[in-house]
Amino acid sequence: MPAHEGLASPPAASRRAMLVWGVAVAAYAVAVAHRSSFGVAGIDAADRYSAAATVLSLFTVVQLGVYAAAQLPVGVLLDRFGPRILIAWGAGLMALGQVGMALSHSVAVAISMRVLIGLGDAMTFVSVIRLVPSWFPPRRVPLLTQLTGILGQLGQVVSAVPFLLVLHHQGWATAFVALAILGVLAVVAVWALVRDRPAVVAPPDDPAMLPRSTTAEAVDGPATGTGPVNRHSPEAPSPAGLSAVVRSSGTWLGFWTHMVTSFSLNVFTLLWGYPFLVVGQGLTPGQASGLLTWNVVVGIIAGPVIGEFTARHPLRRSWAVLAIGGGVGVAWLLVLVPGTPRPLWVLAIFVTLLAVGGPGSVIGFDFARSANPPARLGAATGLVNVGGFSAAVLTVLAVGMVLDHVRPDGDYTLSDFRVALAVVVVPWAVAMIAVFVTRARTRAEMAQEGVVVPPFAEAWARWRQSGH
Repeated sequence: MPAHEGLASPPAASRRAMLVWGVAVAAYAVAVAHRSSFGVAGIDAADRYSAAATVLSLFTVVQLGVYAAAQLPVGVLLDRFGPRILIAWGAGLMALGQVGMALSHSVAVAISMRVLIGLGDAMTFVSVIRLVPSWFPPRRVPLLTQLTGILGQLGQVVSAVPFLLVLHHQGWATAFVALAILGVLAVVAVWALVRDRPAVVAPPDDPAMLPRSTTAEAVDGPATGTGPVNRHSPEAPSPAGLSAVVRSSGTWLGFWTHMVTSFSLNVFTLLWGYPFLVVGQGLTPGQASGLLTWNVVVGIIAGPVIGEFTARHPLRRSWAVLAIGGGVGVAWLLVLVPGTPRPLWVLAIFVTLLAVGGPGSVIGFDFARSANPPARLGAATGLVNVGGFSAAVLTVLAVGMVLDHVRPDGDYTLSDFRVALAVVVVPWAVAMIAVFVTRARTRAEMAQEGVVVPPFAEAWARWRQSGH
């Protein structure tokens, strides 16, 4: 049975799995709305707090810095306590942070609230994707992991459209309190409906739902994570297990994959994209919001395609990463090299290429899943998630510092944004090189275990000979 047919008509047990997953994804979407809210409120925040670009960037730097720094500890807690507790606690912390944002009038208080939001956000995504292999068979995991990421990004639409409308028509406090209410609703829904794993696991009747072979699952990484994973009680992580996660080339391939595909998208959506489009490119707020919404639409379209490709062609995941990473580089060339404002259609292409990096980054978690056993997946996933967000932290701060240096009065021009945003080239180049290096090391480890990835030309010839 094809995977899409299984998803279209799930049996009773699968309907329960879809409910658990759906509620968890909704909680993640709320987390994304919390995360991205400050990006569209950046111009208003500059007026509210009388903040220069460097100070303004600190809001996002602190939030993302806490998010990135918390990933490995959160992964350890996830392996110990399970997803439900962490998702609920994360939603509660973010709701509290948004209440503080609504009431704050000083930079110090507001930044401390972004700490709470970053910490709560750090608990959410890795916990949600940990639920997927616990409730679904291995063949569905890549696609559902992609769907988790892209459906969660609907939260960005919440911040780009209704939140922005409330902010401009009802004021700062009302807008942020509304986000806090969403967070409370997420806590209630998760606690009532989400469970870490099925109470009883029956073997699947459908052969398509059975685990694939080690060779098929070990894609650019050792296949120690195959089979219906995480259908057991959480285990206390050990130092030896954490050391094994850190030593795994497959984990680091996931880390650099996450960085090269997603860090500049985070820089764009979480802070500097909206000011760049409105102040630098001369778009109206409505046009800028439309492009931020288009970013989500592209992710929704690209995510299932990338997920299905990952599931069908597991030995070629890294080729997809290299293609998406190259597209991200092209995107920035489109807007940073020309010295004049770009037409709307060029900006749409720019956003499209950046947006594909969102679902592309999820391939990094699939590398971690393939390279680590179930008891270590929380720590491995957390480490991978550090990649894109750590680079985003440094880049967001660097952009703010450059803007303040070239235009201390804050009256920014397109030329100022071009100079400042050019700093994205450095982490992008580092991550692309690192993907090549860790890819080679991972394949060498695979070869030692007897899994050899055939050259692309040979694989293409076999595919042609098979009748396709």
